[in-house]
Amino acid sequence: MPYSIGQVAEKTGLTSYTLRYYDREGLMPFVHRSPAGRREFTDDDLDFIDLITCLKATGMQLAEIRKFVELAMQGDATLETRLAIFKQQQIAVKKQIAQAEKCLDKLDYKVRFYTAACDAGTEAAVSGNCEIPGAPIVIDESLRVKKSVKQSS
Repeated sequence: MPYSIGQVAEKTGLTSYTLRYYDREGLMPFVHRSPAGRREFTDDDLDFIDLITCLKATGMQLAEIRKFVELAMQGDATLETRLAIFKQQQIAVKKQIAQAEKCLDKLDYKVRFYTAACDAGTEAAVSGNCEIPGAPIVIDESLRVKKSVKQSS
């Protein structure tokens, strides 16, 4: 049983507007239309839309996705070209992940830094190089504004 555009929007999390836009941009030439002109989607179409969403999420531009779709529609003659596209995108995503990991390291450090500063009541009491993730954070007790509260057992 075919899915309507509204059902596909609900299943994919994309808006009906986005799905229509993708269709107009040539990203979904495989979608059939009813005699009344309504788009009718299959489970295979949903899988392909999921791939389009994935590629877009990795930073691939719509024009590049359209080129991939055009190649896919040509069949086996374009297998090597499509493989090359995916290998190139794989490299790009690995670079994005490496950059994101560097940013996460810096954020982790800043969380430790500001946790220590909040505990001390001032940034002035906290020393450490905020540019070096993983660097030790030391609290200068003489500059501490907040007094450490020790719980008695």
